[in-house]
Amino acid sequence: MRAVLFFIGFFFFTSLYGQEAPERFITHKVKKKETLYGLARIYNINVDQILEFNPLVEKIGLKKKMQLKIPVYPIVEVPKAVALNEGLEKYLVQPKETKWRLAYRYGVTIQELETLNPQITDGLKVGQEVVVPKRLESETKALEEEFNYYKVKPKEGFYRIEKKLGVTEADLIMLNPTLTTTSLQQGMILKIPLQKTGDLRIEDDLLIEKVRLEDSLLTNTYLQIAAFLPFKTAAIEFDSIEKTDKLLKKRNIHTIALDFYMGMEMAIAKADSLGVTTKLIVFDSQNDKAVIQSVTANHQWEGTSVVIGPLIPGNFNVAAQLEELQSIPMIAPLSSKAVKKRPNVFQSVSVMSKMRSKMMDYLDQVIDTTQNVMIISDTLNADFASKLQLKYPFASRVYQEPGGFVIPDLVDSLLIDSLPNKVIFESQDLNLVANVISLLNSQVSKDRDVQLFTTMRTSIYDNTNISRKHLGNLKFTYTSGAHPKDNVARAAFKDAFQKRFGDYPSKEAYRAYDVTLDVILRFAYQNTLFIPSLGETDYVENRFLYEEDSPQGFQNTAFYLLQHEDYEIKEIKK
Repeated sequence: MRAVLFFIGFFFFTSLYGQEAPERFITHKVKKKETLYGLARIYNINVDQILEFNPLVEKIGLKKKMQLKIPVYPIVEVPKAVALNEGLEKYLVQPKETKWRLAYRYGVTIQELETLNPQITDGLKVGQEVVVPKRLESETKALEEEFNYYKVKPKEGFYRIEKKLGVTEADLIMLNPTLTTTSLQQGMILKIPLQKTGDLRIEDDLLIEKVRLEDSLLTNTYLQIAAFLPFKTAAIEFDSIEKTDKLLKKRNIHTIALDFYMGMEMAIAKADSLGVTTKLIVFDSQNDKAVIQSVTANHQWEGTSVVIGPLIPGNFNVAAQLEELQSIPMIAPLSSKAVKKRPNVFQSVSVMSKMRSKMMDYLDQVIDTTQNVMIISDTLNADFASKLQLKYPFASRVYQEPGGFVIPDLVDSLLIDSLPNKVIFESQDLNLVANVISLLNSQVSKDRDVQLFTTMRTSIYDNTNISRKHLGNLKFTYTSGAHPKDNVARAAFKDAFQKRFGDYPSKEAYRAYDVTLDVILRFAYQNTLFIPSLGETDYVENRFLYEEDSPQGFQNTAFYLLQHEDYEIKEIKK
């Protein structure tokens, strides 16, 4: 508040000097990191008044050790209406512009911007006229791709920001020189190193707090969860230890169901530690539609808060249409294949069509005619590749040869040393994927830059025949509904799971934990799932942002934009 009052007072008092000649001058020697706006605030004048007596500044900019003539004016009373216009100018809001971007550009806090423009408290509108400080074009600050940005919270100091983001006071001041004169102020926008995100998420370049439902749970919450899991116990020969052990060591529907169940148990234990009591009832669906119908008809569903599963989309569609379950929220928990839309259905995995659409938006940002673009696809994705070529008509097209490979000499001839090479690759053929990645990796050198993209990253890329090192060399970039983050939360879950079950969690166990805990916390926060507008939640590997899905039901629209770098997979800005 002090900063806001100073800001308004500054423009009021500078106007009291009027247009009279200065009564004297002060000599000011410019120091490192000083700005015209900062000097104007120090001497209670406006930038134009400094420039009037220092014309060289307008030509070459403000330089260290430059000697400035600072005018001192006699105070003359003028009408307040004139005073409020001194040092200000009007600005037309551009598409996709936000208050924080505008505040950063003109070097003010969001509160100061809102004080000057009370009409923008609820947000900016394209074409809206707002009042901003007068600035030379060289003094306005442009956002830079290699940084994120952070809005200072109330009573937040350097120590708290360092704890939150891992950025030291010295680094903050180096990146944000105005801190030497203004210190930290609520609503100030700070430039932050790209890799320093702490436990925050990035939204349109701004670091914001994740939604933490556990911070505001309803007291004495109790809910009952039912789950359909395909254990197929009838197919297990329990009287043969050898056969049972052999069966459960393989990756099959039995082990997937078991891993999912263990992940659910971990989520219930976590919720219990937060004061939320959950009863879990598990039905063995036997991966059989008739069994699902029979189990549903013979169970009393009164008091059931939510149903998770069945895991298989076809089985889920059968269960969701049963009369007994139509008033209970049902979570499709595991597959990205779209299930049938119903008012009570929640598709918890972002479907492939949505992921492709998000990746296409990103490609539009990073691909243009100044680059060499190549499109490679298998026969299954040929139609989609044709759509890509219509979108990027300047791109070269490479087709799959019989036998699942592309011609090396052709690829070599189409890559260019003098330009960035962007390759869009669409395939679900393991042989072709292995061939193309190996071939493109062999083309990477200090003279030839090659980056690989796909709009549809399937489990094929997890195959042991696909080199993680090669993907890193190619900066392989894609969208995904899950991100195996290497962080404290993941390590803690992995350790707790191993202690409880004697083994490390599979991807199905991670998925079960995240989707189950999210459902429990949403209920404990608002006592229903049918109000999806809670914002995006983020757990060990998965995030959730439910939106109403036309014509009915709800769809998780959250996703990660990921890129391989060496042997790591990192989230990049959307």
